[in-house]
Amino acid sequence: MRFSGRRRDSGRDIPDRDIPGRENSVRETGDIRLSARVFGVVQGVGFRFWTMGKADELALKGVVRNVDDGSVSIEAEGPEQQVQKLLDWLRSANAPGRVERVEETISAADGSFRDFRAR
Repeated sequence: MRFSGRRRDSGRDIPDRDIPGRENSVRETGDIRLSARVFGVVQGVGFRFWTMGKADELALKGVVRNVDDGSVSIEAEGPEQQVQKLLDWLRSANAPGRVERVEETISAADGSFRDFRAR
């Protein structure tokens, strides 16, 4: 018997994402998550506002927030190419303020965001 990616239960099909232990549908799309900290003069210069605009332009979901140490934290999810464009923008002269460095990690998206917001 070949496994078709669905299971039968009482005569109805149940998609893979409903089977405990299966990857969720976001991971199946290949979306990634960027977790970044941006250091420099990035608070009080509209950095969060402009980052939200760029993320919306790239159709990313996530959050940007100020951190007590003066840095800005960004969590962004979406297609790899779009996430890379955001990261490139963060490191460019087009980002507001003065970015001294960006520390980032990339992982699989978990689908925990509905849109992109500032907090």
